Amino acid sequence: MATLRPFTAEYMKHVTRSWLVAGAAAFLLAAAPWQRSQPARSTSDLVGLWRAKRHFGPDVRGRLVVERARGMWRAAIAGREATVVVSRDTVSFRLPDSSGAFTGRFDARRTRIVGQWVQSRGVAGGSMYSTPLLLAACGSECFFGNVVPLDEEFTLYMKVTRRPDGTLGAFIRNPERNLGRRIRLDRIEQDGAAVRWLDAKGDLIFTGVMRDDVMSVYIGNRGGTYDFVRVPAGSVSDFYPTGRPTAAYSYAPPRAENDGWPVATVEQVGLSRELVSAFMQALANTPDDSVGSLQVHGILIARHGKLVVEEYFHGEHADKPHDTRSAAKSVAAVLIGAAMHAGVKIGPATPVFSVMRPAARDLEPRKRALTLEHLLTMSSGLDCDDNQDESPGNEDNITQQDTNPDWYRMILDLGMIRDPGVHAVYCSINPHLAGGVLSRAAHRPLPEMMWDLVGEPLQMRHYYMPLTPLGDAYMGGGMRFRPRDFMKLGQLYLNGGMWHGRRVLAEDWVRRSTQSRYPMGRDNTYGYLWWVREYSFQGRTIRAYFASGNGGNEVMVFPELDLVLASYGGNYSDGAANWATVRELVPRYVLPAVLPQR
Repeated sequence: MATLRPFTAEYMKHVTRSWLVAGAAAFLLAAAPWQRSQPARSTSDLVGLWRAKRHFGPDVRGRLVVERARGMWRAAIAGREATVVVSRDTVSFRLPDSSGAFTGRFDARRTRIVGQWVQSRGVAGGSMYSTPLLLAACGSECFFGNVVPLDEEFTLYMKVTRRPDGTLGAFIRNPERNLGRRIRLDRIEQDGAAVRWLDAKGDLIFTGVMRDDVMSVYIGNRGGTYDFVRVPAGSVSDFYPTGRPTAAYSYAPPRAENDGWPVATVEQVGLSRELVSAFMQALANTPDDSVGSLQVHGILIARHGKLVVEEYFHGEHADKPHDTRSAAKSVAAVLIGAAMHAGVKIGPATPVFSVMRPAARDLEPRKRALTLEHLLTMSSGLDCDDNQDESPGNEDNITQQDTNPDWYRMILDLGMIRDPGVHAVYCSINPHLAGGVLSRAAHRPLPEMMWDLVGEPLQMRHYYMPLTPLGDAYMGGGMRFRPRDFMKLGQLYLNGGMWHGRRVLAEDWVRRSTQSRYPMGRDNTYGYLWWVREYSFQGRTIRAYFASGNGGNEVMVFPELDLVLASYGGNYSDGAANWATVRELVPRYVLPAVLPQR
């Protein structure tokens, strides 16, 4: 069963070459040689919307039972069984086909097991994920729980239109990875059963075949052949923001759930229903005429601690975990602050190498001076820059190589190109190494700490932490959360580190984390893995801080307005659209909806 590999710039350089070779080899028809100057002969009308979808598993899911029978502990799930190792209060097993693993601990009364389910990376690579799993008692020395793995799917929409010159214009939209930006499909030509996908220069991208109104196209390194079928005109499709080409919006308050979020109406918290509705209607009316169209997947707004807006688009929904991309970097700051509050001997001044390489001798002075704060502010001075492909510490160069599974070692071996603290350079390995410092200092795995210190106190459900080849949690981004749950991090900070009367973070850590320390990008500054920005509001300037991720994934906090905004999107690596929420939607729609105080 194939698994999707992480989608990065370096990886795409490789797969683009593979696509050109594999696609042509699989479908190019020798009996009908193509000449660029030869006019295509159309045999069917391809105009319209087409859809193809592949599901890559995993198959291991559902009820997990761990029990002791005839003196032995066994685990059973999805027709698979494994021997369980029980040592004092620790419980662990790995399925024989490496399709899953579990590690947990009995509680004090041995009435349940609290642990982590590790989802396999599959036969074709990709990421492993760790997700919390609680096993309740089902009898004497019997425990059970429900494994809910992260589904790996890949969806391609192709919209074909006839241009004034008679050619068939086309583009690809892919909600999971925004692959259409990489494929660069511009038009389609057909000759009999053969179909060609061409870019704007007329160069061949892929070839395919038509059979019974199904267009089959081979896409290498994305699971193989995709069968595109027509989406009937006027039918419901997730291609459109609200399922249909046009739809009228009607506001309704969010549904109350047992997840820690009280709900209310927009009027009850001082927001304009008219302007909020205009905002949602504008998203519902987003044009669908290009690969660069804005792709907002969800908008949630809370004010005065109450959730008042929760709207999803393009088939997303409240129970579907969303890829938060680099917005999950802020989770590292949250987790470190929670660990400090819980008594772990760590802080901004903690020397990195004294924790990660305590036996190291003859360290150069700049490495000896490197502290946890430098990692949290992206000012480490390590030779890493995510915006420079040739940088040895570039995220792709660390995470996409397959020769060294020890990413911590690779990062620590990087050279220093400036003194720590001089200025900030955006690089994802900084928060990842910060997570390593925390794990080593606490002598505990990060997924276990994440549940104990953040996930359980904030009543989170089904979140997923990506793992490195050695099983360490990757803190450079890519965690998947239910939209409501990820938004809780913003409310936690707005509350000064409190969640429903329980202190998770010290108030001073919240203040220090969101303090402007270094310029970062256009009109932004940077704190401890939180971005900071100013806005004009009703004749004055207000401040916002936010977790930000590629694609338009943001959790924004406006302390002076007692407001939290969460935005989820799929404009991955899409320039201006990637920052649309921060730069356009907030000043145009969100801030004007806040009514003046009476």
